[in-house]
Amino acid sequence: MAHLLGGENLTVSFATRTVLDGVTLGLEDGDRIGMVGRNGDGKSTLMRLLALRSTPDSGRVTKRGDVNIGYLDQSDVLDGDLTVGAAIVGDRADHEWAANPKIREIMGGLVGDVDWHANVHALSGGQKRRVALAKLLIEDHDVIMLDEPTNHLDVEGVAWLARHLKTRWRANQGAFLVVTHDRWFLDEVCNRTWEVHDAMVDPFDGGYAAYVLARAERDRMASVVESKRQQLVKKELAWLRRGAPARTSKPKFRIEAANELIEDVPAPRDSVALSKMATARLGKDVLDLENVSLDFDGRKLFDNVTLRLAPGERLGLVGVNGAGKSTLLRLLNGEIDPSQGRLKRGKTVVTAVLSQDVQELDEVSDLRVIEVIEREKRSFAVGGREMTAGQLVEQLGFTKQKQWTPVPDLSGGERRRLQLLRLLVGEPNVLMLDEPTNDLDTDTLAAVEDVLDGWPGTLIVVSHDRYLLERATDHQMALLGDGKLRGLPGGVDQYLELREAALASGTVPGPAAAGGSPTSGAAAATATSGASEAEKREARKDLNRIDRQLGKIAQQEEKLHAQMAAKSESGDFDALSDLNAKLQELLDEKEGLELEWLEAAEVLGE
Repeated sequence: MAHLLGGENLTVSFATRTVLDGVTLGLEDGDRIGMVGRNGDGKSTLMRLLALRSTPDSGRVTKRGDVNIGYLDQSDVLDGDLTVGAAIVGDRADHEWAANPKIREIMGGLVGDVDWHANVHALSGGQKRRVALAKLLIEDHDVIMLDEPTNHLDVEGVAWLARHLKTRWRANQGAFLVVTHDRWFLDEVCNRTWEVHDAMVDPFDGGYAAYVLARAERDRMASVVESKRQQLVKKELAWLRRGAPARTSKPKFRIEAANELIEDVPAPRDSVALSKMATARLGKDVLDLENVSLDFDGRKLFDNVTLRLAPGERLGLVGVNGAGKSTLLRLLNGEIDPSQGRLKRGKTVVTAVLSQDVQELDEVSDLRVIEVIEREKRSFAVGGREMTAGQLVEQLGFTKQKQWTPVPDLSGGERRRLQLLRLLVGEPNVLMLDEPTNDLDTDTLAAVEDVLDGWPGTLIVVSHDRYLLERATDHQMALLGDGKLRGLPGGVDQYLELREAALASGTVPGPAAAGGSPTSGAAAATATSGASEAEKREARKDLNRIDRQLGKIAQQEEKLHAQMAAKSESGDFDALSDLNAKLQELLDEKEGLELEWLEAAEVLGE
């Protein structure tokens, strides 16, 4: 594989703290690397160095002369006075970019529901993020570096981005480096993992599941990691080996050695015992929504919804942005009243809600971390064992020194952890978490899940983090934007299938139906009366059909390239020739569809 860029003896210090100390590493063609590590350990700093956006105190970064690097920063770098279209494609005419299927696919996947003519400064934070990502992805870069690209993306957006990156860098075409706390995304797109810790970088083969397995093996061999950290790694290792992520990971080391670590590790949760404890605390009745409807901002947000929560139930909620997930939590918490129907609440129910913005900590801004918790309670039962407030705080990443940090000085992730602890020590029996993974690193997420595993009560989690949903809840339900609440026996994968079918049929709001979007509105914006309305409707149907077919072809291309790579390595050249013939047929079909797309676009643009 060709070398693209690398860093040699990189050292960076801030004040008295060394963030990176003599780090040497590189990116090759075909590398799909995920960076993990605790917040503040230097992941973003390392990425900026490799992207040539900053310089090290010592050492150097070199790249091959013709290598082009694309970089997505965490901060907002778009010109707020530009329209969305100008921010993404510049001054290119519609027909210039619309003729490119790659650009059309990116537009539809990221900004299909954004007003093409709106000024950037008028967009929400999530929309700005998607516009910046679209601007980066439509360009041809040899190396793409993404710093927290999944922030503000919903489940569909994360799944789309994973598919796009996997398709884009098949067969060793370029490389990408990503910093993210989304563990499903890391497992789905990465073939290598860099762990940044203690001013150094450890490389691992595989995605997140393989990294956890390898780290557990490393800790076992070294026998130097403190027992509480190793037990936490072992617990998550047991989950990965038993759960869905294990089926997709291909760790390249002795599985037998890792399996020895989990022989005595029980399942993450004893559901029967927790259910008995929850019933004792809650009784038979918890929270029931009966035939609830809610009108909001001129539309029916919920339409005759019924939801009954049982003692000890662990429910995950997933849905499109604006479908009412956070509003549903407010209904269950009694903060708002339904337009029709009623909320039935058990007599012993004590609720607690972790909001997205964590503004609740403003009322204790004059206290330090440990004082916030001790003011609520000094001891707490977790998983059948008694813990002091200090021990519980330390379990979620607040060292003894950090426990005395004033609340206003905490980072976003630290504030979220503190508020979760504050809620837990109040001993609610119904806990509602609204996007709890925001600003948390992978180690902290594992610690949060460990605490939730031993928590006896009813749990409701709203999240775009599908790993958390599958790990911390026992079943999921979906809000698809049509006012209904649906069960998901097939989990998040079923939700994505339902959304794809609904968008294809045009039965629910979504990018395909959004006005002013680039994929549906750019051509229409320049249309004149040259074609009849019936012809234009037919052309729009053709565009949607062709876009779906091109998406399927892209997936088939990816599979063929993977099969060809495998046959090439094994030396089976007869099979390789057959696969190449299939690929050529697929490319011919793709070319024909692209011509059809242009013809349909001309009908709309005449």
